[in-house]
Amino acid sequence: MIKTNLFKFLFTIFMLSLSATASAAIAREWNELLLEAIRSDEARPTVHARNLYHSSAAMYDAWCAYEPVCDGVFYQRKHTADDKNAAQIEAISYAAYRLLTWRFTPSVGADVTLPTLDAEMQMLGFDINNTTTSGNSAAAVGNRIAQSIIQYGLSDGANELNNYINQFYQPINEALLPDLPGNPNITDPNRWQPLALEFFEGQSGVVVEEYPEFLSPEWGYVRPFSMTAADINTYQRDGHTFHVYKDPGPPPYIGGEGDADYKAGFVQVVEFSSYLDPSDGVMIDISPASRGNNDLGTNNGSGRDINPVTNQPYAPQIVPAGDYYRVLAEFWADGPDSETPPGHWFTILNTVSDHPLLEKRLQGEGEILDDLEWEVKSYLALGGTMHDAAISAWSVKGYYDYLRPVSAIRYMCDQGQSSDPSAASYNEDGITLLPGIIQLITPETIQPGGIHQFLAGLGNSNLGKIAINAWQGPDYIIDPETTVAGVGWILCENWWPYQRPSFVSPPFAGYVSGHSVYSRAAAEVLTALTGTAFFPGGMSGFLAPQNEFLVFEDGPSVDITLQWATYQDAADETSLSRIYGGIHPTADDIPGRFMGYEIGQQAFNRALSYFQGTGFVQPVSVNSKWLLLLMLVMLLMVAHRQFNQ
Repeated sequence: MIKTNLFKFLFTIFMLSLSATASAAIAREWNELLLEAIRSDEARPTVHARNLYHSSAAMYDAWCAYEPVCDGVFYQRKHTADDKNAAQIEAISYAAYRLLTWRFTPSVGADVTLPTLDAEMQMLGFDINNTTTSGNSAAAVGNRIAQSIIQYGLSDGANELNNYINQFYQPINEALLPDLPGNPNITDPNRWQPLALEFFEGQSGVVVEEYPEFLSPEWGYVRPFSMTAADINTYQRDGHTFHVYKDPGPPPYIGGEGDADYKAGFVQVVEFSSYLDPSDGVMIDISPASRGNNDLGTNNGSGRDINPVTNQPYAPQIVPAGDYYRVLAEFWADGPDSETPPGHWFTILNTVSDHPLLEKRLQGEGEILDDLEWEVKSYLALGGTMHDAAISAWSVKGYYDYLRPVSAIRYMCDQGQSSDPSAASYNEDGITLLPGIIQLITPETIQPGGIHQFLAGLGNSNLGKIAINAWQGPDYIIDPETTVAGVGWILCENWWPYQRPSFVSPPFAGYVSGHSVYSRAAAEVLTALTGTAFFPGGMSGFLAPQNEFLVFEDGPSVDITLQWATYQDAADETSLSRIYGGIHPTADDIPGRFMGYEIGQQAFNRALSYFQGTGFVQPVSVNSKWLLLLMLVMLLMVAHRQFNQ
């Protein structure tokens, strides 16, 4: 049995009811090369959202340079050519090649990525040694566009020249050692805590010797695509200034505002961990007939009766619940071998664009666009949106600096229980007891046949501790190819999210969920681009083959097909997957959905302004003589004011 980690490769192959009938234009080729480059690099969703935006803008600007009615984002000059399409292809290729070569030369995957980029240019018949930026040849136009974006990127606040390292952020909590019990060294249970691992395998499969520092806590300083100063709140913390875009307000705090919500949210993560057993006999319908159709910011949907495209009912799909939840967690985790969440939504866009039922009409109206125009416009809209989503989400993460479930759950269980003051181990900061899920270890429960009979410890040393009925963790997996951890009673101090032992949690704060912001924003853009909330054909999906798909452990036990009627349904499923994966509580998720909703609409409207030729504001040109006269008048006014004081 051979398992594959290439989630998105499978996604492209198995996306239900989608087939690649459209011929890929040049922008698609370069976008696919970028996605492969991201998969070979470190999993840095902020950095790669920026790469996706800048490369999309480069290709759009190269296309727009030869079109009469549009504005470029970074390049505004217009050009003519005897063969416009050939010139656009050449300009796009040079712009993309130069930018991607610059960005991925420092990449850990450069030995694979750079030769691949060179080979693409050779296949297209373009000379990589043609670096001219002078004149009006298509190569010069493309090189100039790349040069302008490279220069812009050196001063856009990302700290690219220093490999995006943090300039002032420092965590206040000592690292958690997840291989050891509990969380004894945490100082502030409301702030982020790094981990200490023997080695860390990021979501792209790249292994580093130690757990990385917080990724991009100062990303609020990066210049956005569509967001403005009106979207910023500025705060001081730890002697530093943080810019927060689309500020959702603070998360719930233990011992402070939202104490009950804090405890309830992390208890829900434990409860969801108890659902990850494919052998528990629970069967559910995971088709659009029963799932999806939520109101914004809720999980209140109960599905849809009719596919609006086929006018037929959605067929039920009854599967083991534990299989569905595990597939959900791994599919949307975007790793390993990941193009990260923003790149994942580009794979979805590409597959939607290939669907034979999709008419490439902007917003579902007007004339059908050719493949190239559709690609450069859709890439700019989605790329700009993913960039703004990254800035907004990580500006919130950086300022609020909120902890992950593995830190919170272990901390609360170390304190005891907060449900019953008359019972053992009571502490106001303890975890809330939940019958059948979170319970005290008592003399009764450790008796033979008791639910905790194997948790008593040496000399009954675990009496009074907290036990949870949850996914048992990687220590219970002998071989991920053939065994599963299953769900059972374990000490809460040993709780582990549904993740690999070399990963545990992403290296940045939890609040807000980046997956929720990215996904809802992308769903809004795809809806606006296509003019409908529904996938082509009224449904799409992904096949996870029996005993082949899961990486963390064996499974699923049956074929599982994730299915979505709308882009919003897929986005909401993304958000929920992070709770099953033990990565986020609901408090991280819901605000992120609202942020993504607003960002997606705002960014798409900004992209439209470029398409319509109203996006670039031409600087006012002032004649030099009039400028000198204006300066003289200003000097005279200053002198007059000083004379009269």
